[in-house]
Amino acid sequence: MDVKEAIEERRAYRALEKTEITDDLIEDLAKHAQLSASCYNNQPWNFVFVKDEDMLKKMQDVIKKYNEWTKGASLIIAVFSKSEDDCEVAGRSYHLFDTGMAAAFLQLRATELGLVAHPIAGYDEDETKELLNIPEEYRLITLINVGKHADGPTEYMTDDQIETEKERPEREELEDFVHQNRYEE
Repeated sequence: MDVKEAIEERRAYRALEKTEITDDLIEDLAKHAQLSASCYNNQPWNFVFVKDEDMLKKMQDVIKKYNEWTKGASLIIAVFSKSEDDCEVAGRSYHLFDTGMAAAFLQLRATELGLVAHPIAGYDEDETKELLNIPEEYRLITLINVGKHADGPTEYMTDDQIETEKERPEREELEDFVHQNRYEE
């Protein structure tokens, strides 16, 4: 699979089934995230890879109820960084952007490996940081839920979530966000 195929194949599926998560897989995903660009090569990103079954169950206490489908994940990756670890240029903090790019590389590699890597925002940041021993000064940006795409809906999905699995959600039209030479409304 090439990059174009990985981008086109990547979907935030919620129908996940368990799959084997090895240390080699974690290293593979981390090494591909590591190759991402960052301001002055600061590499501000941090990841906690949660694969232990007991820890995955504890993660459900910090994940919002509408994300109960994450119970099907075999791996949850906490993605975090702090502004002091990256560039601050004219009031622009790059740590979120740079960490987001590394997370995207990781997601594309997971897609290439036949996995789903679905990032979420529905979690309690403080409780998650406490559970995972992430220091207070870091910003927990997302939790990426990794698993194998199930052939059909899982017991953890709502009716609405089952419906959205059927087709890729509509994308914005290019003319709605692409501008040439200057921004035009």
